[in-house]
Amino acid sequence: MKIGRATIALALALSAAPALGEVLDNSRIVSLVEVGLDEQAIIAKIKASGGQYDTSTDAMIALKKAGVPGSVIAAMIEASNGQTVSANAAGSADSPDPLAPHPSGIYVLANWQAEPKMVVIDPTTSNQTKTGGFLGYALTGGIASMSFKTVVPNAKARVVTEAARPKFYFYFDQAGRSLSGGATSAVWMAGAVTSPSEFSLVRFDVKDDRREAKVGKFNIGGAKAGVMDKARIAFSYNQIAPGVYEVSPDTDLPSGEYGFIYSATTGGGGMGLGGMGAMTSKIFDFSVPARPGDKPAKK
Repeated sequence: MKIGRATIALALALSAAPALGEVLDNSRIVSLVEVGLDEQAIIAKIKASGGQYDTSTDAMIALKKAGVPGSVIAAMIEASNGQTVSANAAGSADSPDPLAPHPSGIYVLANWQAEPKMVVIDPTTSNQTKTGGFLGYALTGGIASMSFKTVVPNAKARVVTEAARPKFYFYFDQAGRSLSGGATSAVWMAGAVTSPSEFSLVRFDVKDDRREAKVGKFNIGGAKAGVMDKARIAFSYNQIAPGVYEVSPDTDLPSGEYGFIYSATTGGGGMGLGGMGAMTSKIFDFSVPARPGDKPAKK
């Protein structure tokens, strides 16, 4: 039986067209995730289809437990509210009002200037890790620890704060995208980063052409990844709006090079050096210049 070209063309057109009146809901999104559909494809489907989503807190928790990525949940909320990330928000990037819309990221309030403004701290991704103390580790048969340091290029940060105790503002995208590299943000690392508590504030050791901070150690007793407790600088934070946090060090910062570090360890498994995996750090670095009466910070 012969099928005319017009019939074939009509069949192809019908198969390519979205189902008339198709409405997605939470259960349908979970089904798409369970069959392994890529999150970008799911987001595209959400944008192209009607939706009736439950975006209450309990529903979002249930979605996350079901394995739905944060970027997909964000798309569901945007579709539900009829909102998208406004391009006009970029116009408020330097507004000194912390409650004004700002693109996601970390900012320092330059309130020492004649006209105060927010200054964004661009992130630096460091996947270069160097070791220290290897000789002692080798000579003691692993009793002495070998350290791992994340390395940041250049001896000084681009952003300089004149305040001894600067105020920082962390802006997280709403709906689970956070500072984590979701649908619209390239600032944050993969994963659900939603609070300043997941960052460490450290003072870098400055070398000729780089800055370093200890992010792990290894000895015969095992390995530990992440910024060491004694290397952390205490800071406090307060949520001032949904997804917006005011952050400040608990004490004045002596002159030096600093940064907020978020670290992720991937690819490791088992005992020994291999168990530490590959350390990738996203660093939001800044400088505190020398001031009269400053004393060198203890290392």
